[in-house]
Amino acid sequence: MSQAAATSAVSTDPSRRARLAEFWYYFSENRGAVIGLVFFIFLVLVAIFAPLIAPHDPTQQYRDAVLVPPVWQEGGRADFLLGTDAVGRDMLSRLIYGTQFSLFVGVIVTTLSLVVGVVFGVIAGYFRGWVDTAIMRVMDIILAFPSLLLALVLVAILGPGLVNAMIAISLVYQPHFVRLARAAVMSEKSRDYVVAAKVAGASHTRLMFKTILPNCMAPLIVQATLSFSSAILDAAALGFLGMGAQPPTPEWGTMLAEAREFIQSKWWVVTLPGVAILITVLAINLMGDGLRDALDPKLKRS
Repeated sequence: MSQAAATSAVSTDPSRRARLAEFWYYFSENRGAVIGLVFFIFLVLVAIFAPLIAPHDPTQQYRDAVLVPPVWQEGGRADFLLGTDAVGRDMLSRLIYGTQFSLFVGVIVTTLSLVVGVVFGVIAGYFRGWVDTAIMRVMDIILAFPSLLLALVLVAILGPGLVNAMIAISLVYQPHFVRLARAAVMSEKSRDYVVAAKVAGASHTRLMFKTILPNCMAPLIVQATLSFSSAILDAAALGFLGMGAQPPTPEWGTMLAEAREFIQSKWWVVTLPGVAILITVLAINLMGDGLRDALDPKLKRS
């Protein structure tokens, strides 16, 4: 028995390595995706080691260094490389800690939307009938509203704050995962392997989440990547409108909101958080394009 198990393990390992090699081949063909992946890994490392990298406390106010320009401009100081904001807080430190908040928002929102959306989508696509109709009509109602407007209304009801903003954004993004999961399950449930598992006596729960769902993950992973970047944008937008993270939290959208009055006079206070949002979202979107190329068989190049 042990020899058979060892033989099985040896035979499965090469196939896993082959699948990973195939995935990396198609992913690495997209140079933009590789650049996005490298930058995303860099952001993750910055977020993890922010307390060690940041030169200052992000909420510490230096009253003798208000609106100091970046070090390369006249009047800049070496201890504030990217300058300071209107109350003397170090911009570099706030940008570094803002990476933590942005990635945290993306992870939580995407996870909540993915898990809840997949559960409802699988149930709707598997059982069909009135269950499918009830779930999809609710999703259609959510999709009828502009996503940011609906998130803004939900945050207004729940109250301003980063946690409530994440809950609102995750609710707004759920319909996308529900529709994708439903469509994938409907196309898979009539295949031979599902029929064979049903004949063998598999329960509905096992059929839905053990047999069918693993074969539907490719489009869901791509959608999760794109939702990750959209969540960062929406959280920044809510922060800019005063409904997301509240001052003095070093969140990029909140930093933009605090710097509105200096948009024409002190460029670094406004530009640097905006550039951070732009580059982060661009890197994640490029990575999502590579995942789509690698996971969607229709898009794989011969």
